[in-house]
Amino acid sequence: MWQKLSLRGRINLLLALLLALGLAVNIGRQIAEAGPRVQAEDQSVIRLAREFIEMIVADLNEAPDPDARLNQIARDLSRLRHVSIALHDSGGNPLTPRRLGSEVDTRAPPAWFVSLVHPEQTAVSVPVSIRGKPGSLVITSHPDDEIAEIWDGIVTQLEVGSVIALALFFLMMKVVGRALAPLQSLADAMGKLESGHYEARVAPGGAPELAAICTRLNHLAATLGEAVEDKRRLAERAVSLQDIERKEIARELHDEFGPYLFSLRAHASALAKQADGREPSADAVRKHGSAMLEQINALQQFNRRVLERLRPVGLAELGLRQALESLSRLWRESRPDVAIETSISPALGTTGETADLTIYRIVQEALTNVFRHAGATSVSVVIEPVEQAGGRFCARVRVSDNGRGMEPGQKLGFGLVGMRERILALGGTLNVVSGEGGVTVEALVPTAAT
Repeated sequence: MWQKLSLRGRINLLLALLLALGLAVNIGRQIAEAGPRVQAEDQSVIRLAREFIEMIVADLNEAPDPDARLNQIARDLSRLRHVSIALHDSGGNPLTPRRLGSEVDTRAPPAWFVSLVHPEQTAVSVPVSIRGKPGSLVITSHPDDEIAEIWDGIVTQLEVGSVIALALFFLMMKVVGRALAPLQSLADAMGKLESGHYEARVAPGGAPELAAICTRLNHLAATLGEAVEDKRRLAERAVSLQDIERKEIARELHDEFGPYLFSLRAHASALAKQADGREPSADAVRKHGSAMLEQINALQQFNRRVLERLRPVGLAELGLRQALESLSRLWRESRPDVAIETSISPALGTTGETADLTIYRIVQEALTNVFRHAGATSVSVVIEPVEQAGGRFCARVRVSDNGRGMEPGQKLGFGLVGMRERILALGGTLNVVSGEGGVTVEALVPTAAT
């Protein structure tokens, strides 16, 4: 049953038990003290009544009518609440009427309480002598009134204590309910987040701890929403980059591959005409053959660049160092006017297949931008290992050129933007700094090194 109760139900149940226990302890303490209290009151009344009677009886014989005076004293003292005083003769026979019992009270103590606290009845005899005639005044205790008073106090305490306990209980229920009210809102918000509604928010309230949890949940929801939106934008950008890359390849095939084929076809047609002639010219054949060889060589280089863009040739077989050297050599052959200096630290070690491909793509994209837009005469490529806080190892890739740099406010191209998103997905960073001395692309790529 306890496990099925809610937190609010558990707190309310504990409060009810504590209040009931406190009330029960208080009532139990009064019941435990009732017996000694009645006994002390009984003894005190008997002692006072005896001293009072002894003081009065001492001057009784000097009264004009001692018998009448004694009877009057006995009648007056019989009105006392906790004792009864009766006049007895020398034989012990009562000479005054017996004290009548009190009327039945609807709030009279129950029998078990009376038997629990009622002491043994006390009777004290005070001897008197009137004109030589012996007698006695018998003082008998009657603690019923005291017991009734104590029981009435216990009942009153129980009634008043119950009312106060109930008032406190309902007040605490309200306080606990208001303090735990955000829990339901938290549960509803979590359910919405689970369903993908990341705009769900919780109004901070209740106890400071719950308000802090609400604030953090709102921050978590906002972060999740941003992450999902970034994921959506990344997927959209990936599709866009694929389309752009296809368009670039199609443009290059049209602008470069097409003219080469047209030129080859023209030279082949010229050779065919020379073959059909009666006297073919050796110089013309040599000229057309040389031109065709140049076109074929250009086509081969272009084919390598396209293949490198699609998938690095030899990266898995030769390794990162050889693949980067092959990439640099390819650019040197196509652009001999630009000096390319590549430095790979011997301490780099094994970086892993994913890191190798990412490093290669960074260098490839940076070199492509240099040769297309920078107008540089020299390019420096430096790759070295670094250790970040927390013991994570990364490869730092820095590609710098001495070109004209980027225009103020110029945005990065789709290639670098896509590369940055790829590196961010791996847990790295990519920064592009442009100045008067050219552009520097620097990236930190997490590696598999430990």
